[in-house]
Amino acid sequence: MDLQTRKIHFVQEILRLKNVEIIEKLEKILHNEKKKIIDIKSNPMTLEVFNSLIDQAENDAENDRLYNAGEILKDIDTWK
Repeated sequence: MDLQTRKIHFVQEILRLKNVEIIEKLEKILHNEKKKIIDIKSNPMTLEVFNSLIDQAENDAENDRLYNAGEILKDIDTWK
């Protein structure tokens, strides 16, 4: 599925929502992610920070602190 199709499906799901709390959460996520993009563009991370994030991700994987897509999708299904 291409990006445009995914966006259309996502908007359709949002339009079906009746729970104000979910809409507020999605708005907050959108705002925070847009802010992160602006911050990254205006203040790129150093190589040291990048390597630290990789180390942290590897440590999380080794210690089973991960979510798989299936778990996340099940959680999202409970939002309706």
